[in-house]
Amino acid sequence: MYTKLQPDPVRLEIFKNLYQFIAEQMGIVLQNTAASVNIKERLDFSCAIFDSSGLLVANAPHIPVHLGSMSESVRSLINAHGDTIKSGNVYLSNNPYNGGTHLPDVTAITPVFLENEEKTTSATAIFYVASRGHQADIGGITPGSMPPHSTTVEEEGIIFDNFLLVEQGNFREILVRELLLNHLYPARNPDQNIADFKAQIAANQRGVQELLKMVEQYGLETVQAYMKFVQANAEESVRKAIAVLKNGSFIYKMDNGAHIQVKVTIDYSDRSATIDFTGTSEQLKSNFNAPKAVTQAAVLYVFRTLVDDRIPLNAGCLNPLKIIIPEGCMLNPTYPAAVVAGNVETSQTIVDALYGALGVMAASQGTMNNFTFGNERYQYYETICGGSGAGANFDGTDGVHSHMTNSRLTDPEVLETRYPVQVESFGLRLDSGGKGKHSGGNGVIRRIRFLEPMTANILSGHRFVPPFGLNGGEAAKVGRNWIQRQNGTQENLDSTATVEMKPGDIFVIETPGGGGFGSIESGEKLHPFMGGEG
Repeated sequence: MYTKLQPDPVRLEIFKNLYQFIAEQMGIVLQNTAASVNIKERLDFSCAIFDSSGLLVANAPHIPVHLGSMSESVRSLINAHGDTIKSGNVYLSNNPYNGGTHLPDVTAITPVFLENEEKTTSATAIFYVASRGHQADIGGITPGSMPPHSTTVEEEGIIFDNFLLVEQGNFREILVRELLLNHLYPARNPDQNIADFKAQIAANQRGVQELLKMVEQYGLETVQAYMKFVQANAEESVRKAIAVLKNGSFIYKMDNGAHIQVKVTIDYSDRSATIDFTGTSEQLKSNFNAPKAVTQAAVLYVFRTLVDDRIPLNAGCLNPLKIIIPEGCMLNPTYPAAVVAGNVETSQTIVDALYGALGVMAASQGTMNNFTFGNERYQYYETICGGSGAGANFDGTDGVHSHMTNSRLTDPEVLETRYPVQVESFGLRLDSGGKGKHSGGNGVIRRIRFLEPMTANILSGHRFVPPFGLNGGEAAKVGRNWIQRQNGTQENLDSTATVEMKPGDIFVIETPGGGGFGSIESGEKLHPFMGGEG
């Protein structure tokens, strides 16, 4: 089917942008119709389109850890229910062992059928669209569903495993509400969950409409052919980037004593790379295990960032990469291992370990500084920015969300209107970035005062092990979590902690900086893609 057409360079650029534009349109609908602060204000969501086999074609520039793993969720649906998928159906999935990341990230998947096809099981979907949104609460042992000390996935919330949310146009509210409430640790705000699910359905519907418009204008064969061409173009761009890399390895140590070991081997004959995580710590009893889809997303992100060309992140980027992740290690855990921190924390460490092995850049803050608070009435979650790492020809950036997160912080006015808290102060943490020929970026200090009793949780990293510098650059300062009680006393907290906050208490989070690159004394010019050993 696809051999009849050859890609026209101009049309390739047009279609590449059209596919991305559709995903962006989906994101606008989701933001405008969502109910939760988490999706509407923090933009903790992602939208993408997929080909008929569930492979990623294009996405909007949303959250990298979502985008690199969503294809696994779509393909899981096709493998499980391919024969029964019908037009008008929408499916819900967050199972970390079936393409998900962690339970708060819930994906709505909508198949796309030609409008003139009958709604029968014999009709096959021509595309899929999906939107993944981080729910403010999906159950679990702590409000906000980001428990610092969970040991099984059941303690982290409710699992949707290719759940039929909409059946041929009918929203199954009674069944989804039952699932949200019929759990040992039920969802605390099912009305908000359902409102956000409906927003995701609406976002997907926009994607369906726009794809069908493309088919009407250009024809199905052309639209599907250019999906393949866009993926092939991305593959070639990644192969070109790989061709200038060098072999390298790195061992990355974490606050909890675990380590990530990675070896990158370049095959110059076909411009491919093998990324081998053999030697990484075994599956953990904590929740820092990263599902395989998250590990793959981190690898995909790193190699996409090495490409100078303007290409969408898609399945083609993975074709030159062979990823080896031993089953049962912390980057490929087995059920029912807890995973809530693997998605947000371990994903960041995978990225930095890969950059370290490739010698590309020093460590960024290496954490998302996940802060949740709430009770039965309120639930809130945010990730907090820090310093990014320096490279061979650039300084790090101060106070930025880096790598696998791309969300923003809620505006103080919105936060203080919706929740009984005050932003006491928020500013840069000077001199927290590592020094070097190029210096790492600074972290931030964020102080939140509580006006009502609530449970607060911090799930973070690099409170003991500093983000590394590279090629003679200095490490950054570690972060710090602590409580300033109303009576004047201070309580220092670990990387992960759950605390009860009383009115007047202030939760203080000091985030790490990024590592420096190159010795301050050295004036030599370093190739940006030097292999590194750590």
